[in-house]
Amino acid sequence: MIKGRTVSPVRVSKGISADRLIREFEKSGVMGAGRIARATNILEKAIRDKCTLFMGFAGAMVPGGMKQVVIDMLRAGWVDVLVSTGANLTHDLVEALGFHHYQGSPDIDDRLLNKKRIDRIYDSFMPDDVYPALEDFTQRVFPTMPEQMNIREFLWELGKAMPRKLPSILRTCYEHKIPLFCPAISDSGIGLQVWNYIQQHKLEVSAFDDLKEILDIAWTSKKACVLYIGGGVPKNYIQQAMQLSPKAASYGVQITMDRPEPGGSSGAVLREGISWGKMNSNAEFVDVICDATIALPLIVAGLKSRLG
Repeated sequence: MIKGRTVSPVRVSKGISADRLIREFEKSGVMGAGRIARATNILEKAIRDKCTLFMGFAGAMVPGGMKQVVIDMLRAGWVDVLVSTGANLTHDLVEALGFHHYQGSPDIDDRLLNKKRIDRIYDSFMPDDVYPALEDFTQRVFPTMPEQMNIREFLWELGKAMPRKLPSILRTCYEHKIPLFCPAISDSGIGLQVWNYIQQHKLEVSAFDDLKEILDIAWTSKKACVLYIGGGVPKNYIQQAMQLSPKAASYGVQITMDRPEPGGSSGAVLREGISWGKMNSNAEFVDVICDATIALPLIVAGLKSRLG
């Protein structure tokens, strides 16, 4: 005889809320639905527990329509530290300048897109015209900045200069004084603009000074929660801060489509972090194997209902 909770059928009623659906997922409790329910529960508990929440933000999330979801999380005070790829911040800046990403097709002839000067991110299209506008904006803003900064300071300065008409992750982090780190900033459109500017002007952006800041935050946190959207550099940057902190993460949620077998960080399960001292052996954590553009909005919608 098997003992334990039964797998209850998911019941979907007319007009069901996101939170109600997630609670139905919890009654099922298995597979992807069960993991999304567990992720929502863990994040709710971590936020109520006043944890320092470190969020890693990788993948084509802004071109995938996730910008406002992240802004809502920042404004709600759920995220204490954001670590992003330079690409997501570049796309965030592009949209703040009034440009858009467009619905396209992954099956189109890329040679045709090249002729029409359209850049493809799977089935999200972006006009190549964004780059002259990006250059014009940054070359006007860079001279107003201090000549020497770390990356976090640079991104706050960039956020301060962002247009107010349209929402942006950069400006939200600046306004709410949320530390925003981007250790691979040179690997992005923003990084290219900095390189272009320093050919004739002085602007030093130190990458190593940021390490002290994120390590100090990790070191002084009473409890930590890690939330990884994708993996890559943002995930590892947070993971190494957890490794050097006297207290490993007490809570963890990872949303990824990558596999663990090749040994890369993006596919590594959170449990692996216990061996490094990055994840507490008694931590509550879950790996959600799902497209983040599906899982993240659903989880955030559930959290909004529960936390306001």
